[in-house]
Amino acid sequence: MAQYFASLNFLDLLGRLPAGVAQGLIWGIMALGVYITFRLLDIADLSVDGTFSTGGAVTVMLILAGVDAKIAILVAIVAGLAAGAVTGILHTRFGIPAILAGILTQYALYSVNLLIMGMSANKAVSVDKYNLIISGRNVPHAILIGGIFTIIVIAILYWFFGTEMGSGLRATGCNQEMAKAQGININAMKILGLSVSNGLVALAGGLASQYSGFADINSGRGSIVIGLAAVIIGEVIGEALLGKHLNFAGRLAFVIIGGIIYYVVYTLVLWLKIDSNLMKMFTAIIVAVFLAVPYLKGMARSSFGKAGKRSQQELKNAKEED
Repeated sequence: MAQYFASLNFLDLLGRLPAGVAQGLIWGIMALGVYITFRLLDIADLSVDGTFSTGGAVTVMLILAGVDAKIAILVAIVAGLAAGAVTGILHTRFGIPAILAGILTQYALYSVNLLIMGMSANKAVSVDKYNLIISGRNVPHAILIGGIFTIIVIAILYWFFGTEMGSGLRATGCNQEMAKAQGININAMKILGLSVSNGLVALAGGLASQYSGFADINSGRGSIVIGLAAVIIGEVIGEALLGKHLNFAGRLAFVIIGGIIYYVVYTLVLWLKIDSNLMKMFTAIIVAVFLAVPYLKGMARSSFGKAGKRSQQELKNAKEED
């Protein structure tokens, strides 16, 4: 054991952490997309695994075709919006349960992404040949660009969800029947929410493909779990630090922080020379634990409350007998 720890280089860990922060910022944007469906719409959207790859595939192929990277990112966002709309239409117009609609879209996107990349499983794009927005070859610049993107995305989402349409979307997720009674078209709101969510996921996929220097057909595998981990970690930390003072903008910001923390932990796991394939198991355990925490807290409060009431009743009965 002592020999194992002696083989670890702390300076090496410090050198890796900035890259973890850069990737955390990118995946934090993806987590914001998951937050919209999971928290605001109360829908488990599994199409994000495919949409993330779509964003990367569209971005890289357009850049290779000579399109400016900024335009390529915008087109990738549109592709994500379209994919999310497909999931929404399958769910609302054809009555397919949301989770199955997401699976169907994700399944179809695998073939679509292959077609986009010319039936190749991956495509490389070099920062030496193309003017990329972000690259892992320059991590400080990547952190700066990632930070700028996250600030812009949070500002836009904060503004949008303060509008009448955004408020209607949030109302749909809170109480569909009440929203319908207020004249809100809940089907349209679901399609809109799924579209916006997948547009953000595709944006993250486009940035991630430039950062890594390639688009891969399997790059989005497990995205939903990573997104959930970032959302839940961010919420727990935000509520622990700010409590009732945590507003909507703060929740969005802490989702990004959750993404950064996840990738810092991932970097730590790699530094400890633990098999990276085990990270999926660790992530699943983290998500399960944090998802169970609110329920267990509620059960504990309920148990303490019932115990308190019983004690008061027993005390009252004892006084009456005296």
